[in-house]
Amino acid sequence: MQKLFVSLLALGLMAGSANAQTKALETAKISTPSVQCDMCKTRIEQYLKRIDGVTFVNVGVRNKVTTVKYLTDRTNIEMIKTSIANAGYDVAKSSDDVEKKGEIEIAANPDSYKLLPKCCKKPEDGGGMPKH
Repeated sequence: MQKLFVSLLALGLMAGSANAQTKALETAKISTPSVQCDMCKTRIEQYLKRIDGVTFVNVGVRNKVTTVKYLTDRTNIEMIKTSIANAGYDVAKSSDDVEKKGEIEIAANPDSYKLLPKCCKKPEDGGGMPKH
């Protein structure tokens, strides 16, 4: 009887400590309007996967939304958005306020943007994918 009690107590303590170690996983959808092609997708995904705490990245080329899952005790949304800008891509506001939606929240780093291939640059800069 005493061994059973000690075993249950130990099991309860282990389960409690496992819950204490659970990391808060958050999902963010970030508007990335300057994404043009699969090369953009690959660049952003590779760049963000290097951030400690980022567990998942998917860049939607058609809808221009980057979905990121990250551990909140290791990184935050501002660091992720800044990293996208440092990779050479704009981050737009994804606000519920229609007037502010689509405004650039963080502009692409100019030095990084210059290094992007032509297909990854904005159409107004002579970039974008060729029309078929």
